[in-house]
Amino acid sequence: MSTTPSAWIVKYAALIRSHGRVLDLACGGGRHAIWLAAQGYVVDAIDRDATAMAAMVGLAHIHITVADLEAATAYQFKEQYDGIVVSRYLYRPLLPQLAQILKPGGVLIYETFMLGNARYGKPSNPDFLLQPDELLANYAQTLRIVAFEQGDEPAPTAAVMQRICAVKADS
Repeated sequence: MSTTPSAWIVKYAALIRSHGRVLDLACGGGRHAIWLAAQGYVVDAIDRDATAMAAMVGLAHIHITVADLEAATAYQFKEQYDGIVVSRYLYRPLLPQLAQILKPGGVLIYETFMLGNARYGKPSNPDFLLQPDELLANYAQTLRIVAFEQGDEPAPTAAVMQRICAVKADS
């Protein structure tokens, strides 16, 4: 697994309030959490795999939570965030909650696989692949869309991806 943060997340993280609180959802090994903390953000890193998150234990400005986001009892977020990053993870029941837990002016930066990715390998299960324009459909009514893209990407590893950066209106 790469330790280099996603170019999409790096590009749009600058829109997040300086030194703000950021959620790295389904953070895995923490490539984004570690990078965001190094940029001065306070990061809540959540994943179900404690072993994967071991590299973040004790790092300044990173709060680790081991939780199964897909458990039968819905995960309860305890904070509001200046930014939320999600990379290569999809659990549709969480999509509406993400807009709700953003603070006014908060930034959602989301990227994951979409329909068509099966020709490159996993994930190939449609439950884990966005439909065309699905992120737009989920957030266009509640957030201001800053950037959106979808389709084939040849590098660093061939995949079919969908990405969005969106901002919650100030109150």
